Amino acid sequence: MTRPKVLISDKMDPNAARIFEERGCDVDVITGETPEQLIARIGEYDGLAIRSSTKVTAAILDAATNLKVIGRAGIGVDNVDIPYASGKGVVVMNTPFGNSITTAEHAIALMFALARQLPQANAQTQAGEWPKSGFMGVELTGKTLGLIGAGNIGSIVASRALGLRMKVVAYDPFLTEDRAVEMGVEKVDLDTLLSRADFVTLHTPLTDETRNILSRERLENAKPGIRIINCARGGLIDEAALKDCLTSGQVAGAALDVFAVEPAKENPLFGAPNFICTPHLGASTTEAQVNVALQVAEQMADYLVNGGVTNALNMPSLSAEEAPKLRPYMALAEKLGSLVGQLAHGNLTRISIEREGAAAELNGKPITAAVLAGLMRQYSDTVNMVNAPFLAKERGLDVSEIRHERDGAFNTLIRVTVDTAQGQRSVAGTLFGNEAPRLVEIFGIGIEADLSGHMLYIVNDDKPGFIGRIGTLLGARGINIGTFNLGRREAGGEAVLLLSLDEALTPDVVAEAEALDGVKLVKALGF
Repeated sequence: MTRPKVLISDKMDPNAARIFEERGCDVDVITGETPEQLIARIGEYDGLAIRSSTKVTAAILDAATNLKVIGRAGIGVDNVDIPYASGKGVVVMNTPFGNSITTAEHAIALMFALARQLPQANAQTQAGEWPKSGFMGVELTGKTLGLIGAGNIGSIVASRALGLRMKVVAYDPFLTEDRAVEMGVEKVDLDTLLSRADFVTLHTPLTDETRNILSRERLENAKPGIRIINCARGGLIDEAALKDCLTSGQVAGAALDVFAVEPAKENPLFGAPNFICTPHLGASTTEAQVNVALQVAEQMADYLVNGGVTNALNMPSLSAEEAPKLRPYMALAEKLGSLVGQLAHGNLTRISIEREGAAAELNGKPITAAVLAGLMRQYSDTVNMVNAPFLAKERGLDVSEIRHERDGAFNTLIRVTVDTAQGQRSVAGTLFGNEAPRLVEIFGIGIEADLSGHMLYIVNDDKPGFIGRIGTLLGARGINIGTFNLGRREAGGEAVLLLSLDEALTPDVVAEAEALDGVKLVKALGF
């Protein structure tokens, strides 16, 4: 078996390359290349490991014909075109926990520096002055810290602040009341936070919703004398407005580790009163750089060799332990998605994926992604589990997942239902021996069939002689039947026939089958 090939295009701890090799990947370390050089090289690689220097653009992704995964050693992935990567079926991973403590500690360090004006005092003291009366700081004890973003880093900052006897309020749309209680913080809306906080730290990604979240209006309406720390992403604060508020005294101080434009060789905030900054050092500790390099290598190798998905931004997580257990379920799900996609007519508006029995106890996200991959393959030949949800959303398909705890006729069951112009269409399947995918129901008719290879699907009137007629037709054309699967609603009613064939059917054979007496529908299928 050919070993996956990985390119490390940014400087990172050399142990990352060792981990790739030990876990079954070949690796090249080639850093500092121009975009043109990377475009010329990237086509031979299955994985690309980066930090912040490499910009993974649409042009690079177009050239990356074999690429399966991009791993960012760090948190921020604004140097990767994630939507375009998703459309290409490339998994994008980051390492959100490798530098969390380091970044949180930097935010706390800047908060102390801001409270006691340490950089300014240091500069004047070393310049030969003795400005003992020129700096009057504030204590952190008893002050209120406002967290904008209460995820992994924000929660670490909160725990440190609580240890300093600060009060903590938090704004995060995804923060639940139970989680807030667990963290020891009070959940509030953003305006309330800004009206109460003495210090504010930001811990949120840069998105269309968070860009300039600290706008001019919000800064001007915040609590007078507020102090602001940002170690997250540049662009979260209106920098020109912040300078004006520092000058007026509305904001008592600001400490930034990140800027809207980096490297920040010049910035409107430089020289503003009570402003301190660092050159994006949030993740710059020896421990953090080692951690994120090792983690990205472990995650990428796990995906390329074992199929495990960890910290992916555009695909459900799937651990190496889960992957073998889920693999037969995902195979079943993909076949069911493919079947319903081939049989359903017209524009699909909604799809429902239901799980019961053993399937209901598993991670449902990969199963849903597999169903969508099978379905969307009817519209594109470059679909996989990464880009299928993206393509489904692009087509306006409403996707719902339902988990049933009830006991049914089967130990495990997956049902896929789509809404079409003709009404709902549903198929269901199970696993035989916990391994073999098997169809057990199609559009309300019970039938057992193995979905594989070339198949012929026929809906007909349940009348004597039909099986002989279809067998005679195929025999006359020299087409061998592998398996023969029958189902019907009731005696003499509507019947379903699924045949596996040794070769694909030509359109003229399909037309002949459609002309047989009693036939309602004929469809050639492929799996």
